[in-house]
Amino acid sequence: MREEKSVSFISQTSGRVDRASDDVPRSVFSLPETVITVNGRTVKKSQKVREGDSVTVTWTEEVFAGLEAEDIQLKVIYEDDAILVIDKPSGMNVHPGAGCPGGTVANALLFRYGDDFQTQDDEEGELRPGIVHRLDKDTSGVLITAKTREAHTALARQFAAHTNEKVYIAICKGLFERKRGTIDRNIVRNEKNRKTFTVTDSADRGKSAVTHYTVLRQFEGYAFVRIRIETGRTHQIRVHMQSIGHPVLGDPIYSRKDERFDIPLALHAAMLTIDHPVTGERMTFRAKLPERIRDTVLRLSGKR
Repeated sequence: MREEKSVSFISQTSGRVDRASDDVPRSVFSLPETVITVNGRTVKKSQKVREGDSVTVTWTEEVFAGLEAEDIQLKVIYEDDAILVIDKPSGMNVHPGAGCPGGTVANALLFRYGDDFQTQDDEEGELRPGIVHRLDKDTSGVLITAKTREAHTALARQFAAHTNEKVYIAICKGLFERKRGTIDRNIVRNEKNRKTFTVTDSADRGKSAVTHYTVLRQFEGYAFVRIRIETGRTHQIRVHMQSIGHPVLGDPIYSRKDERFDIPLALHAAMLTIDHPVTGERMTFRAKLPERIRDTVLRLSGKR
């Protein structure tokens, strides 16, 4: 499950905020969803602070105390001593959570590697399999996990610095006026429903998020779209596409039920490019288009 942690302190020195306290691990400041505030204002980890400034750092961690191993077959794209890359199916959670105690990628990884895959926090004794990033339950595609603490740290830094490349394929609703576009709007939690997100034009709120899209083929009422994201915010693609009036087909949260197609979320992580955490080699991993999206495109093309 995900556990939210928060540390507040008064800076005793001047300099970068990510070096202002020994109570917060340096790696925390690089996590994608970490929120840092100085005197009540959201800032980046490079923000300079002065002695006496009030700082709060909030982040979430995957905590898997009591996680049970489950014999769940994974579709492996690539594996070596440092990383495992899989093609996650739609409908499978990455980790346990409320209402989902098992049947997740984390359960499968623990079965596959046993105790060797569990990295223990030296201070708190909590066990965390090396999940570096997440895909929503109904999103399929490329998912990378780290098999060592060192690999996890190196990959987490890449995701935080946005030096990797993430490409998705989606079927979106509506008629696009432009073939290409960029959505550069911060994403914040929805105050009316804290489990969902929305966009904001305020630079002082939420987390920055940038999404580039290219319409590969426009159909009547639907579009086959290639999406590249610079950031990796929770629900980013779904929120951004909904914000321009083109929600992802099959989205149960950000779109209405479609009258023509009753399929799970038509969003697929098609490609991920990273620097190998040990060798530094630039590597690209791809996952084939799943049947639910392929068949829908064929139907829209009149070929099925």
